[in-house]
Amino acid sequence: MKLLLKTLLFIIFLTANSTLLFAHDTNETSHTIINGGIGIGSALAIVICWSRTESVLTSILAGIFGWLYVIYYLIVREKENG
Repeated sequence: MKLLLKTLLFIIFLTANSTLLFAHDTNETSHTIINGGIGIGSALAIVICWSRTESVLTSILAGIFGWLYVIYYLIVREKENG
């Protein structure tokens, strides 16, 4: 339960800060969309991987793969519990 709470707080922190970092331009002559930062899938993958391995390198790799690692974890976790 404590890990779930930490995970949720981490995701809320990332999403709250990402909306504050990007300025809203009302100029109608140019519309530039900057897609940066970390997604929810990557944040979730990093937290899951860190809780399992406590390794920075594997957590970075999990963050790169994002939702693929989360799906992998769900499949492996089912086999571990079963």
